[in-house]
Amino acid sequence: MKKINVGLVGFGTIGAGVVRALKTKKSFLAQRSGVDITLAVICDKDLRTKRPVSVNRKLLTSSITKVLYDPKIDIVIELVGGIRPAKDIVLEALRQGKHVVTANKALLADSAAEIFGLANDLGLSIGFEASVGGGIPIIKALKEAFIANKTDLIYGIINGTSNFILSKMAQDNIDFKEALALAQAKGYAERDPYLDISGGDSCHKLSILSLLGFGVSVKPHEIYTEGIVSIEPNDIRYAKEMGYAIKLLAIAKRVKGDLLELRVHPTLIPESHLIANVSGVYNAIFVKGDMIGDNMFYGQGAGANPTASAVVSDIVSIAKGMAAGKCCGQKGGSDFISFAPDIKAVMNIDDVKTRYYIRFSAMDKPGVLARVSGILGKYSISIASVSQKPGKTANIVPIVMMTHEASEKNMRKALKEIDALSIIKKKTVRVRVEG
Repeated sequence: MKKINVGLVGFGTIGAGVVRALKTKKSFLAQRSGVDITLAVICDKDLRTKRPVSVNRKLLTSSITKVLYDPKIDIVIELVGGIRPAKDIVLEALRQGKHVVTANKALLADSAAEIFGLANDLGLSIGFEASVGGGIPIIKALKEAFIANKTDLIYGIINGTSNFILSKMAQDNIDFKEALALAQAKGYAERDPYLDISGGDSCHKLSILSLLGFGVSVKPHEIYTEGIVSIEPNDIRYAKEMGYAIKLLAIAKRVKGDLLELRVHPTLIPESHLIANVSGVYNAIFVKGDMIGDNMFYGQGAGANPTASAVVSDIVSIAKGMAAGKCCGQKGGSDFISFAPDIKAVMNIDDVKTRYYIRFSAMDKPGVLARVSGILGKYSISIASVSQKPGKTANIVPIVMMTHEASEKNMRKALKEIDALSIIKKKTVRVRVEG
């Protein structure tokens, strides 16, 4: 049985989960894969903090050179996170002839072309299943199972923290801050939750999905991204009254054959849709291809065990390839990533057309609705429905509208003009609608 030595960089929560799996399932993995996978070294700058798994201290080091430059190490697992020094570690590992497994979505979103290009030139593999969807095998599906398909659409819930927050707001009728505090108390949200609640984490993951699904390398700053901070319990309740749920969606959509929409934002979706019923920290990803039609992937999108499961899956896949004499220095490698899309350009958000949910906070007086609808009409925005809701104060009321399809550019101009009116007392909330 061929022995494959693994070096781990980053002994945090996910790293501890990987160590536990490689340690407790060593014989099980060998039996199922036919390869002896051995954890040879664990590198972390903090070696004093107690971890939830015990290891032989001889395996521990704070020196990255003992991972990168040890000729006995076959696979480097990068679980440091962020872009620097993670990028330097990954690139140097490749230059030293080592395969790499990473869960680092921020790094791949920022530097995919450079990293995959070098790996391809050197005939080495990059395993990154854990970068999107935790334990959901969406990367393998797009790379391998759906390779014969021309992808039309990828969209879904790919951030468990934001989905937990919106779910608790809906279920318990609590506000955003209270739901966030609950997520932090349960360990679903970091002390600094910015990447999750701003949509940034979903943006990074969408960048990776667009590369695999459409062959397009798009930097995060090129993807329109909007978070969930402005969503209030009333918006969730009003949406439900109209038969919708509000979810933070990441959307990659082929338009007119050769243009691509990429966007992350809160979205109204019909309650009858499967994704509307995905709650808590769970993720759900839809993929539509020209041969397989609609497919849905559902499961835990975060946490030590699901993410560690994906990391170990990549390790085993690469180890089996090495044992079979594959992915060993031949240009093209065994995990070639295509950068040859049939997409001409990513559509500017101004040109995207959707329906909208709009909530105005307006003075309760005659003529208000006429002035608002007049401005919407000026920008070719047609109203599908409108209702006035009870207000908390006697003279200010919420007015809720659903529009027909309108361009983002026109909607932004209309709301800017409307919010400047003296009769509008709070910045208008607008949420895009997907059918």
